[in-house]
Amino acid sequence: MILVNFKIYSETFGDGAIKLAKIVKDIGDKYKIRTIVTTSALDALRISRETGVEVWLQNVDQYSDGKHSGFISPKQALTLDIKGSLLNHSEHSVPKGTVLKIIKNNPPGFTLCCCVKSPSQAEKWVIKAKPDYVLFEPPELIASENESVATKNPQSIQKLATLCQDLPLIVGAGVKNREDVEISLKMGAKAVMLSSAFVLSDDPRAVLSGIASGFNAII
Repeated sequence: MILVNFKIYSETFGDGAIKLAKIVKDIGDKYKIRTIVTTSALDALRISRETGVEVWLQNVDQYSDGKHSGFISPKQALTLDIKGSLLNHSEHSVPKGTVLKIIKNNPPGFTLCCCVKSPSQAEKWVIKAKPDYVLFEPPELIASENESVATKNPQSIQKLATLCQDLPLIVGAGVKNREDVEISLKMGAKAVMLSSAFVLSDDPRAVLSGIASGFNAII
């Protein structure tokens, strides 16, 4: 599984989001790999309807419905066929108590991928909360042009994969090429996530093809 986080780069605004999402869908179909775009709530519905790619949100809140304003509801997302979200990304961190509330009250059928900064954070409470996925991204390596957690500290991936047991682990933070994918999967990850390496590339199709080929080389 490959996730591509659009964040709120200007390259993903409007028609740019559609163009990039179509590439993600094409690569997934070509390599027969599940591909997911994580995007802002403003773009999610349009991307889903115009490209057919699987779309998750970048964040949801603790309220599903009722007397609340300005929140992103996972229950409402489900009615629009948006079936998942990142949670507690280091660029949008959420208090522990709120994360636990979101996971506890998550509506059936909605997938939550909880982000962690380190194996110790996962061990202390995230794994016990039982999200659907754990995403490992050391903040200092996010958007790195030269390093990734896979090349700098692959043992940390292996440690976290062991801690997660049957809980699927996704690796991000600097993922940009086939080598990052192969190392991550060999260390026990089930999927990878990338962002700037794809969104800001002069040739995003080539970048994602390289990621997909690394994935296929292992599985």
